[in-house]
Amino acid sequence: MSPKRKRQPDYDPVLKDGILYWSNQPASEDGVLGGYGTGSLPRVETLGSRQFLLQLLPDLCTVPSALRPLDAPTPIRRTRALDVGAGIGRVTADTLLHLVDDVVLVEPTSDAQAVRPWKGIADKSKSVSFFRAPLQALDPAHPQTSAKPLGRVGYAPEPTDADNTRMDVEAESGFDVIWCQWCLMYMSDGDLVAFLKRAKKALRVRDGDGHGLKPAVIVVKENVASDLESGAPTVVWDEQDSSVTRSDLAWKDVFKRAGLRLVDEKVQDGLPEGLYVVKMYALR
Repeated sequence: MSPKRKRQPDYDPVLKDGILYWSNQPASEDGVLGGYGTGSLPRVETLGSRQFLLQLLPDLCTVPSALRPLDAPTPIRRTRALDVGAGIGRVTADTLLHLVDDVVLVEPTSDAQAVRPWKGIADKSKSVSFFRAPLQALDPAHPQTSAKPLGRVGYAPEPTDADNTRMDVEAESGFDVIWCQWCLMYMSDGDLVAFLKRAKKALRVRDGDGHGLKPAVIVVKENVASDLESGAPTVVWDEQDSSVTRSDLAWKDVFKRAGLRLVDEKVQDGLPEGLYVVKMYALR
């Protein structure tokens, strides 16, 4: 397929081709991974994600190690992640719940709310809150008002008012991690820049408590096309699911326009041949 630089996903509140495509796919790992859900890809991919995130925020390590010394200070608050365009919640289950306490999961379709045996949910040590919204409408700093709440499983705060109503006091307190994987390809450059600007405002302040914590981070993990031989960025349009695959320079141009600083980047190793390169970008 030859690059088509002008074609971009359109957001139409009535007909969203990308959402329609994924609504017709099986709500399973095999469905969301294009037929690779039963091989080694899921484990290889999620281990790459965990390692990348731990390099960025070593305090998320849950066991004493070179990343987390024996005398590491006790966390003063629960850690939180936002998983956007989350699909069936695979990243939440396999990556984020192994490293953070609470995950806010946002997905525009209706298949993400199935209850699964996720880490920390049965014993209520961790939680997942479900919201429905397209990323074009989501304000990560205010998920309660920019997305439709669909429920919560696992840990929940104690009642905090006279009517014994349980209030999620952390609902809009920001995030240590905002994770965007295989979903930003369904956004036009303009919508994506606007979303990333909103996401930056939802990052928590983590270094003001005397513990020397590294700043919160946005992680973008997406397919990456090759830049043109001339060295120019390019974008490839996919007619099947109405997505775009940006080249490395195209991604970096979007990040710059959103006012984000690239602090780390890594190619995901170990994926089958014949697929697009998958790259992780850490942004602040």
